[in-house]
Amino acid sequence: MKTRITATLLLALGCAAGQIVSVHAQGLNDVRRLFDSGQYQQVISAAAEDPRVTFLRAQSYEKLQQSNEARQVYAQLAARPESDAWQGVGRSALALTSSDAAGALEASNQAVARDGALPEAYYQQGMALSANQDFGAAAVAFQKATELDPNWAYAHYSAGLAYSKVKRIDLTAQHFQAFLKLAPQAPERAQVQSILRTLNR
Repeated sequence: MKTRITATLLLALGCAAGQIVSVHAQGLNDVRRLFDSGQYQQVISAAAEDPRVTFLRAQSYEKLQQSNEARQVYAQLAARPESDAWQGVGRSALALTSSDAAGALEASNQAVARDGALPEAYYQQGMALSANQDFGAAAVAFQKATELDPNWAYAHYSAGLAYSKVKRIDLTAQHFQAFLKLAPQAPERAQVQSILRTLNR
């Protein structure tokens, strides 16, 4: 009887844990949709237990040109354990806010080395490479981020920008079209549509 109760309890706990994971994942998707539609203040107000949400909150502060607040949030990621790839992502983003392109690239490379499956590590590496004017390598890094997370609109946007710098019209169009599909209400929509029209001439 005791064994049966224990098994039932474990099953219930397992279901509850599954529900928590599901709600957590849905929460991230909701926050992303807010970010993708330019609702940055709502993103900032989101709970930030998930480092991916924390990253979006910091980026929202940057979109609102609130640099000090963005640095404070990136510092939360940079304060994570050294073995955590997010620590490198946070350090890299902090370096970029201080115009330290070399430091940003070093930290982002460490993030990628720590977790080669983290899309944000490659995205941050792409940002650092762009700051270092290495747009070809940046495009490859952003491309990797989109492969790991195909539904991340702004990874596609950044990939499109980087590919446009190296005159890869085919890949520029591919990523910009994905961006418009994933983020139809994005503030950059008109800009991206204008670039696409230019490419099609």
